[in-house]
Amino acid sequence: MPPKRISDDAGRQAVASALVGEPARETIATAVRYLLQLLAERAEGNTVEIRVPPFGAVQAIQGPRHTRGTPPNVIETDATTWLALATGSLDWDTAVAEGRVSASGQRAHLGEHLPIRWERPVR
Repeated sequence: MPPKRISDDAGRQAVASALVGEPARETIATAVRYLLQLLAERAEGNTVEIRVPPFGAVQAIQGPRHTRGTPPNVIETDATTWLALATGSLDWDTAVAEGRVSASGQRAHLGEHLPIRWERPVR
């Protein structure tokens, strides 16, 4: 069963809140999952698995489909780094160079898909 889709209103609010102050764990989780959801929708495919433990993982990027075991293309990072990458306050090459992202496989590169466009909630 696929995970429940996060509404744009709830996702945008969570991302905006996660980027300021010290948000609650639930807010960070929703923000991470929402941005992963947007990435998977905009870069459809099953070639690369993007993991942000313990909050979520998605498969994205066009190419050969992976069906069992550990995928050949895996990207893994922490929630803080993912939020920074996805919202544009950290670029892909810097994150990889600093060891904030683990990327293995020929297609494990998100530079052209980041940052993810999202709209701040209207107040």
